Amino acid sequence: MDNLLTVPQGEFKLNRLPLRARELLRAWDAGDEYLLDYLAEDGKLPADARILILNDTFGALAVALSRFGPQAISDSYLSQQATRMNLAENGLAEDSVRLLSSLDAPDGVFDRVLIKVPKTLALLEDELIRLQPHLTSSTQIIVGGMIKALPASVWKILERLVGPTATSLAHKKARLIFASPDPKRMVPANPYPVRYRLEGTDYLIANHANVFSRDSLDIGTRFFLQHLPVKPEARDIVDLGCGNGIVGLMVAVRNPQATVHFVDESFMAVASAEENFRRALGAKRQAIFCAGDGLTDFEPNSADLILCNPPFHQQHTVGDQIASSMFKHSRRILQPNGELWVIGNRHLDYHVALKRLFGTCSVVAANAKFVILRARISNQQL
Repeated sequence: MDNLLTVPQGEFKLNRLPLRARELLRAWDAGDEYLLDYLAEDGKLPADARILILNDTFGALAVALSRFGPQAISDSYLSQQATRMNLAENGLAEDSVRLLSSLDAPDGVFDRVLIKVPKTLALLEDELIRLQPHLTSSTQIIVGGMIKALPASVWKILERLVGPTATSLAHKKARLIFASPDPKRMVPANPYPVRYRLEGTDYLIANHANVFSRDSLDIGTRFFLQHLPVKPEARDIVDLGCGNGIVGLMVAVRNPQATVHFVDESFMAVASAEENFRRALGAKRQAIFCAGDGLTDFEPNSADLILCNPPFHQQHTVGDQIASSMFKHSRRILQPNGELWVIGNRHLDYHVALKRLFGTCSVVAANAKFVILRARISNQQL
């Protein structure tokens, strides 16, 4: 796949994360190109323009606009790492872009706010509410994306929380939405995080806007909870792709001798998991919370048990690359007698990849929709 983005701001070599040997997808889309073309032609920026970028998937916008010293907010650790990587790849200083998590407040007010629409529209709502102190009546908000990712609900959110909108013509199946802040708008209180009582327990579960199934317990997790292992010998257990941390919380209850590591690439997920764990089990119970690229930062042979419910999409792109990366990381860090437990939809055929990597893979439980698999390193692979 050609990885050279050519736009009026220059030519930039861009790559996606996780890295794959034969990457078939680009690190940007036509929405990025359209937005950058607009800023160079119809929406020209003064040299001192203050720019804020939201949800820049792999840093295409931040890299192309780095000479303005933009601030960039993302809920994705991988997005931030890709931006750093792509800045370095193009000989640009890392500090030319100020990278912020979704829970960080940007600094000051902005002339332009550039938004790529996230997969979860609750995140867009949360972002727009958090943005209010950083907007003026002259701020221009530009939302760019592929038409298929811009449902009517995006317009409604913008008009409710920002002000009047206008749209561009479609170009290469992409479109821009322009929103002008209305000084008379009444912005509601932020409804996030939302909370619910975990069924069968007294635990109150908090969920930030970008957390999967934030309003109730999803059926896959419910099935996983019914079959969580008890491993008295386990000292380090990893909830990989932890989301709101319910799986890690409940395995910690069943295995009180273990330290549970909560890992997710979403900053909001890790924040939710930490709040839920601390509220349920207190500050004295040992646990570690990490926003990261899977298990990249873990040492080999450092985990006894890994529990994983892999995502099968990366933003709007469906694929198995994230799951595949998680499985490979798990194989590297498990103790010789350690186990990886995976839950997934039956049709995803995770058992094929797991058996190839580990040598052995068995079914713990299954129902009409989900299967729980247990992978162990076979004696031949030790």
